[in-house]
Amino acid sequence: MSEPNERDSESNPRDARHKARMQRKKALVDQKIAEAQQAYGLLLVLSGNGKGKSSSAFGMVARALGHGMKVGVVQFIKGAASTGEERFFRRFPDEVRYHVMGEGFTWETQDRQRDIATAAEAWAVAADLLADPSIALVVLDELNIALKYGYLDLERVLADIESRPMRQHVVVTGRGAPPKLIEAADTVTEMNLVKHAFKAGVKAQEGIEF
Repeated sequence: MSEPNERDSESNPRDARHKARMQRKKALVDQKIAEAQQAYGLLLVLSGNGKGKSSSAFGMVARALGHGMKVGVVQFIKGAASTGEERFFRRFPDEVRYHVMGEGFTWETQDRQRDIATAAEAWAVAADLLADPSIALVVLDELNIALKYGYLDLERVLADIESRPMRQHVVVTGRGAPPKLIEAADTVTEMNLVKHAFKAGVKAQEGIEF
């Protein structure tokens, strides 16, 4: 029998320490999973200046569809141009109620009163989805922008979200989430900007930005 080489003797203690750490970690994770037995509709807020807020929300739409759930989408602000996610999810009209209610970015519309009226129309559609128990997931894309500019009454928005069916999940996206919305949420993710190709002169491209 050959004797263990020097490399084996060095790696074995490290492997043993790794296994011990993972065993401790598994015990803690298993305990937390066992303790987490509640299940109800969650309010998730995706905010921050980084890219990926809407992308994350639409990933949850795909996930929900995979579980046979029905989904409602209302896009605030966005709407001047079609996006890849809109084209894709409109292929499932029986499962996804998709509403593009915006007229473009605020610096494009340049009409605050018109933006307020458009946001009010969008919220009427959102409120209808939030009252429908057959809809398991509602995505309110760029709602935070409408709230930030005061296009909608925050208290009414919170009240409508709070009164939704017990098992319905809601995802709100957009920069500048108001503190009261963050306080009401179950899960909040702040996406931070580290680098963005646009700052280097790269234009928005299909499949990445829209």
